[in-house]
Amino acid sequence: MDEQALAIIAHVLDRAPQWLRHDLAAKHAATRQRAEETLAAMIADALGKGNAEAAKQA
Repeated sequence: MDEQALAIIAHVLDRAPQWLRHDLAAKHAATRQRAEETLAAMIADALGKGNAEAAKQA
């Protein structure tokens, strides 16, 4: 993985809302799955855009 992709992912993780962080640690499997899918979509969107601005902010 290149430096820009890592920076974009780090930026997405830094900006993850508190509810998402909470749900990733939930005991209920469906809640965790929803959070994982949401986070994956956020990362995929940011990588798809290849947003240099996001990489700079990370």
